[in-house]
Amino acid sequence: MPSAAPHALTYRSAVEADIPELVTLVESAYRGDASRGGWTTEADFLDGQRTDAEDVARIVAHPEGMLLVAERDGGIVSCCHLEHRGDHVYFGMFAVRPGQQGGGLGKEVMQEAERRAREQWAAKEMRMTVINVREELIAFYVRRGYERTGEMSPFPYGDERFGVPLRDDLAFELLVKTL
Repeated sequence: MPSAAPHALTYRSAVEADIPELVTLVESAYRGDASRGGWTTEADFLDGQRTDAEDVARIVAHPEGMLLVAERDGGIVSCCHLEHRGDHVYFGMFAVRPGQQGGGLGKEVMQEAERRAREQWAAKEMRMTVINVREELIAFYVRRGYERTGEMSPFPYGDERFGVPLRDDLAFELLVKTL
């Protein structure tokens, strides 16, 4: 069997041993000074944690989903949460190492996530929620075929598991893509 091309991505489901590295990856992509090395940072409007080991462990163990891991050259470079919810798959906790953002890695991982949603669960739609003030990130998803629904859900102010808001106008917008 031929070996994978150098620098090619490989995919697998996360396992318990990956949890510490995945927490670090997600935190580095969204919060704190490290996140400013990429364009997905939330550091200007959210402080505190993005996730923790307990949250990641819950996702890894969920029977109707997976935390998809993308590896390059033996190291984790990206991840995303896929959860089968009836007629659709929820897409979340998407993270790409800040120093590797902007080169097409995220697009490639999303395509793999969508393929798995179709093939593993026969999903007709992929759904996600994005913080409403993330216009550049929402535009990225729209370019990938996701539609803004205008359907908003409140940000969980006061629940620091989701971060410490630095603004009072945060909400989640539902984005949907037909698969």
